[in-house]
Amino acid sequence: MSETQLQRARSGELTAAMKRVAERESRDPETVRRAVAEGRAVIPNNHEHDVLDPMIIGREFATKVNANIGNSETTSNPEEELRKLHAAVHYGADTVMDLSTGANLDSIRETNVQHAPVPVGTVPIYEAVTRVDDVADLTPELLLDVIEKQARQGVDYMTVHAGVLLEHVPLTNGRKTGIVSRGGSILAKWMEENDAQNPLYTHFERICAIFAEYDVTFSLGDGLRPGCLADACDDAQFAELETLGELTRTARDHGVQVMVEGPGHVPMDDIEMNVERQQEVCDGAPFYVLGPLVTDIAPGYDHITSAIGATEAARAGAAMLCYVTPKEHLGLPEEEDVRDGLAAYRIAAHAADVATGQPGARDWDDALSEARYEFDWSRQFELALDPERARAYHDQSLPGDNYKKARYCSMCGVEFCSMRIDQDARAVDGDMESIDSETDLTDSPAAAANLPPTGTHDMRSVPDLPSFAEHASEGHGDD
Repeated sequence: MSETQLQRARSGELTAAMKRVAERESRDPETVRRAVAEGRAVIPNNHEHDVLDPMIIGREFATKVNANIGNSETTSNPEEELRKLHAAVHYGADTVMDLSTGANLDSIRETNVQHAPVPVGTVPIYEAVTRVDDVADLTPELLLDVIEKQARQGVDYMTVHAGVLLEHVPLTNGRKTGIVSRGGSILAKWMEENDAQNPLYTHFERICAIFAEYDVTFSLGDGLRPGCLADACDDAQFAELETLGELTRTARDHGVQVMVEGPGHVPMDDIEMNVERQQEVCDGAPFYVLGPLVTDIAPGYDHITSAIGATEAARAGAAMLCYVTPKEHLGLPEEEDVRDGLAAYRIAAHAADVATGQPGARDWDDALSEARYEFDWSRQFELALDPERARAYHDQSLPGDNYKKARYCSMCGVEFCSMRIDQDARAVDGDMESIDSETDLTDSPAAAANLPPTGTHDMRSVPDLPSFAEHASEGHGDD
């Protein structure tokens, strides 16, 4: 049986995946190996995911972003899911999670793995529930069968809600929104109806054995996470966190990589404490957070309310951010929602990396600022996080090619453009010196995630996309 990245790192081996990660992060390979060996970083890398371009998740490295995709029992189809996968990769997702709960689960999952150069995650209890008439009918063997099948299909990491214990469930009494995690609510119902302990907890070591065989990474789910500000930081959330710390150590004892999921709704002033507490309880395991949303008042704009919290979480030490789209709490995301969610979260991740001093992270900002000051519109578009949208917004009011050399845009016009006025002032003799600076991004020590363009992966092993999915990278209607 092949060993996991964790086992090989502990033995002192520099794997091909570690070397590739070091290249993408502009780090020494030994730094990567040591972080993995100590459990401070993970490289989700299922032996069966042949087209994967390895990446790393850990607070010492560039902040990563996950995009959730997947169908529901009412909406979406396999073609739409492949389009969403392609959009997610194109707009900068570092990983994707297939959260499908509807039809064609196996074909969607297998197609995603076959076409994803990024790690693919799942929540196996979702499929298990579709196989029974009632949640109470779930069995440990069924759960293990689903987990092993998905591992065999090449899934790189799985959310396993093993930390929700029978004794934790009453702690949710008095909450405003109860248990908002799908996995957490399913398991709470199962435990209540069967008067038995969480089977994912009681059979955790058997799951570890499956994960070790395929090198699947645990994403220990926060099944009791708060679903509103009022429920944040309560006894239920922190009781589960203590169990997740225990499970982190158990998984590592079995040579399995682990990251830990974090809360979804947290007041701004409690975010840093949440990150620090997780890092202490879970022995530095990478923290993977959903948002968190810092206010509950903005349905339709929760990609913004959550990106604010995500920036603070990443600044405090969260290693990966799970994006939220404008459809959060309202409906199943479509391609354009994926695009908007990823834009918000790539901004959050990058802003946090600048704030924490990740090597070279600000070089991208400097290069774009220089192009803006020089009125190099083509270079600005090229360097933009979303070049198609930046160009489209500019061209809505000044579409002609001649405006690509203009020393103004439609916001200020000719006479009131501050940068043009500043340039003109510096061109005459006086105390203001001319500005002449240039940031060479080819020499930047920044990780690939902090350099343009987004969505750069080694795609040589990825099969060609069907024609219906190719338009995901062609602008989504902005041109």
